[in-house]
Amino acid sequence: MHKIEEDLLDWSNEISEYTFPRWEELPDFDLYMDQVLNLIERYLAIFKVGDQKQIITSSMINNYVKLGLIPPPIKKKYTKKHLAYLIAISILKQVVTISEVKEGILYQASISGIREAYDLFCTEQEYALRAIASHIKQEDRKPLLPDNTNNTTFIVRTATIAVATKIVTEKVISIAQKQKEEIEKKKNKTKKLEE
Repeated sequence: MHKIEEDLLDWSNEISEYTFPRWEELPDFDLYMDQVLNLIERYLAIFKVGDQKQIITSSMINNYVKLGLIPPPIKKKYTKKHLAYLIAISILKQVVTISEVKEGILYQASISGIREAYDLFCTEQEYALRAIASHIKQEDRKPLLPDNTNNTTFIVRTATIAVATKIVTEKVISIAQKQKEEIEKKKNKTKKLEE
């Protein structure tokens, strides 16, 4: 097995086991900006690929408030609702525009409410990651678009599939790039020893 395949299999095992914090698992107390940033970075660490430094910054959060994607903080504190929005936005903005994220969140929340919409997003994103991982492992392959897809889940389901395929593509490129760099270092080292 090639090094790329080994690294990809290891990573696919990691994404197969990943779970989002559900609504009930998010903190019930208000948080300051730095606490929000730390939590989201911890929750979404699996979505970092390559040399990506941060998933979210305070400037991004401030812009989301200005754009009306999330409600403004109350006395500089953020709630469970803010966290749910920020987790979904941080993931979905990778594949759709911010205005499309806003419309999608508003649409899904209008169907089932913010709590249910957030938990649905978590479930669907986990399924999409597991489905992609099953194709990488070539074991018990899960369909990317399950048969029970309907109008109420179609948008969130297709968006989460897009996220999963995007991050696996980035991961393969990152692993291949690292391997290429290692080969180049070995060649240069060998060349210097021969001189």
